[in-house]
Order: sequence, then structure tokens, then C-alpha cells
Amino acid sequence: MTNLHNGVMPRMSHSSGLSLFMAVCAVLAMIGGAAAAPPVPTAKPAGVPKLAPDSTHQPAFESTLPPDSEVQRIVDDRTATYRDTVGLVVGVIDPSGRRLNVRGPSLIGNDDPVDGDTVFEIGSITKVFTALLLSDMARRGEVSLGDPVEKYLPAGTKLPQRGRAMTLLDLATHMSGLPETVSNVEVTDFNHPNADMTVDQFLQSVQSYDLPRDVGAGYEYSNAGYQLLGLALADAGHMDLETLLRSRILGPLHMDSTRIAISATERDRLAGLYDEHLNPVPRPNPSVLSGSDGMRSTANDLLDFLAANLGLKPSPLAPAMADMIKVRRPTQFVELKAAIGWHIATLHGIEIIWHNGQTAGSRSFIGFAPKSRTGVVVLSNSANTIDDIGVHLLDPQSPLRTLRREVPVNPSQFENYIGRYAVSETFALEVTRDGNRLFIQAAGQPRAELFAESAEKFFLRVVDGDVVFQTDSSGRANSISLTQDGKTVSALRVR
Repeated sequence: MTNLHNGVMPRMSHSSGLSLFMAVCAVLAMIGGAAAAPPVPTAKPAGVPKLAPDSTHQPAFESTLPPDSEVQRIVDDRTATYRDTVGLVVGVIDPSGRRLNVRGPSLIGNDDPVDGDTVFEIGSITKVFTALLLSDMARRGEVSLGDPVEKYLPAGTKLPQRGRAMTLLDLATHMSGLPETVSNVEVTDFNHPNADMTVDQFLQSVQSYDLPRDVGAGYEYSNAGYQLLGLALADAGHMDLETLLRSRILGPLHMDSTRIAISATERDRLAGLYDEHLNPVPRPNPSVLSGSDGMRSTANDLLDFLAANLGLKPSPLAPAMADMIKVRRPTQFVELKAAIGWHIATLHGIEIIWHNGQTAGSRSFIGFAPKSRTGVVVLSNSANTIDDIGVHLLDPQSPLRTLRREVPVNPSQFENYIGRYAVSETFALEVTRDGNRLFIQAAGQPRAELFAESAEKFFLRVVDGDVVFQTDSSGRANSISLTQDGKTVSALRVR
């Protein structure tokens, strides 16, 4: 989330009210980028964007959204001024209509600008559609939310149990006890360690997992849980997951550019993938475990989806959509609840229903505020977070991420910073060096790159955070402080 999270609206990537401690964990769950950024073509002025269809204008409605000029300034800052991403699309919708603000190309070296029909990877936003399929199948009587997951898995599958068997609802609300990911013992691509995992390998890994708590006893964001849910729904529906999604969800919503497998015509509209330095990232092979994060979509399609959720357009799926947000399970964060597929955050008195997505080279956000009937879509083709844009547009009191430029620092100085820093007896941060790049990492989590703002102050691009090294007279760091959302946590060097 954004401190809302990665799936957690945060990786709660979001100004969601995650505690700093959990925000640190979320930050460190991001993947670092590559070294020097290639030259980025100067982003062209926005001009007249390709608007989403069916816009209407109702002057009597008083919109809570900022004016288009303000949204365009945000887009321009991320693309042209600070080069935080290559191409960016921001779509907004409310009862007065829908509109897009765009800038930048879909591919470096390509003059074609992004627009409402550019196809982006949407990562964990896929979970919302898998969850809607569950809600719809429950309404049809094909499954029950309380059904044990094993009912829809191959004969002989024995999922881990603690307290009771895990249900479909537990998977959909991240209450199963399963981890974010399960290990693939036959890794072939360390940038995408589970991309080549087969269904049999996945089920074996899940069956051997030792649950850390009783099923239903606590929230833990789980990609593995949604991969399992996708398999279960495919079994219950007697067809593969994509066919189910297209026939039951995407077709009725007329989301013709949203899918797992990309057609030849859609491939021509596919945005590139770029890391934090805007270096290209290879596109992974499609995974058979697509219920968690396998989909691609466009801003126009996602605005249609939000319109249906907001009641701005009729949809046969409206009852199933409403059922999703009736379920609200607690998380570790007072302001955050887990619904079926969605997360629900209450910020400054505003209820925001949202999800975000992240892949190795893209970021995405969708969210809506039911009271104001306002929705936002943000799609970017780089690994740098954009969750703050979505949250800010729905809640103007939630600040935008501070944008900064990296300054050159002698990499030999990094030797003074490498070490282990303890936040508490059970939580520590590891600072490491890889050539001319510096990284920070929590145990068991991927590393996140640090970017120099000065010799001793660094910033993160995955969230709005600073790391400052406190040094002795020789220049060796003896502690660090990490600041996010105005809160600071300190860690003493122990190694």
C-alpha cells in the first residue's frame, strides 16, 4: 500500500494509517531498481487526451475533485519535471462525468503517448476481479463463502489447518494465515521467483506451510491466498479462471481490454515496464497462478468498472459488488478494514475503498469514495509508487509524496553504512551495497534501493521515506533513522 500498501493499500502503499513499523516492513517488501537511468525523452505537453467514453456534464453537481489543471500539474511533475516515471495516466470520475490527464510515452524511444486505451499491468488489482467473481458465484449459489477451500481442490489436497479449516472467505479477506508468497523450490527467474511455478508445485508448497496463527485470527496480506482462490473458483466454475472472468465479469462490464492473456492487437497498446531508474524490465512469462496479479487493463476500462461500483452506470453485477464491501474484517490498523477483494480506509473522515497493484516495472491504483461518488484510476509504467496520487485525489488532506532528485555520492562511502541495525529485539534492517548502489532490507523481505539526497541522507522511491545515517568522527554509521509520514523510527547498529 502507500501507507495505504502493496496490496496492502499499501504496500498499504498509502496514506492509510499504517503504523511506521508496518510501513517499514511494507517499504522493504519492494524490489530495488537498476543502476544508471537511460536518457528519457522529453515528455510532450498533454494536449487533448483521449477521453473515456460516455462523459456527461451535470453543472448542478459540485465535484470534490481538484480542477483538471491541478491534476495535470501532478502528472507533469511525475513525468517531465522529476522523471519519476515514463508514462502516467490519471483518470477521475464522478456524477459530472469522467476525464483523463496523461503525459509521457508508453515506451522509451516511442513518441506514442499513453492514453486511456494504453494497456498496463495492474498487478494486485487483479484480486478485486477474482473477488468479484467469488461474490457473483456465491450469489448464483455455485459456492458459499463459508465453504472449505479443500472442497474445490484436487482430491487428496490437505491444506494446513490451525483452529479450523480455511474457507473461501478467509482467502478473500487475507485471514487464512497464508503468507504473501510461498516458496518455489525450482526458481528459474529470481526477479519473478514464482512465475514458473506449476499448480502442483504451488499446492505442495501451500500444503507444507506451517500456519503462524489460527485461521481467521488475524490479517496477513497474501498473494498465495488469492492464487489458491483462483484455482478454487476455476474448479467450481468448471473452466479456467480467465474464461470465467471474461464470461462472468469482464464481458458484462464491457471491459474489452482487460484480460490475462494479451491479444496481438492489445500487444501494440501494451506499456513498457521500467524500474526505479527507468531502466527497462523484462516482462515475465504468464503464470498459471493468475488469481492474484495476472491481469492487464486500461484506464478507460477501469473507469467503467468504478462507474459500476459507484452506481453511475447500471450493471448486473451491482448486487455482487455491494456484497463485497459489506464484509469488513479488522486488520492491524484501526483505519483499515479488509473487505472481499477491497481494502477500506477511513482517512480524515472520508471512507475510501481501494486497491493498488505493483509489478517489477509498473504501478497501479483504483479507489472510490462512496459518499462523494468519486473514483480515481492511476496507471504508471515504472516501479516508483503512485498510490499517493490516488489517495490525494480522493482525500485532499492526504499529502502527495515528496519528489526529489538523486545527487552523486562517492560509493566508497557506502562501506561506512553497511551493517545490521536493530529497531527492536525482533525487527532489524540490513544495509548492503551492490556495486555503486545502496540497499536496505528487512529479514525475509526483498531489498529496497536507497537514493542519495546528501552524503548521509537517502530517500526511497517505493514510498515517501527518508533514511539518515548518524555517524561518528570517522564517518562510520552507528545508527539510522527512518522517517515516513512525519514519523521517525530509530535503529542502532548491532553489526
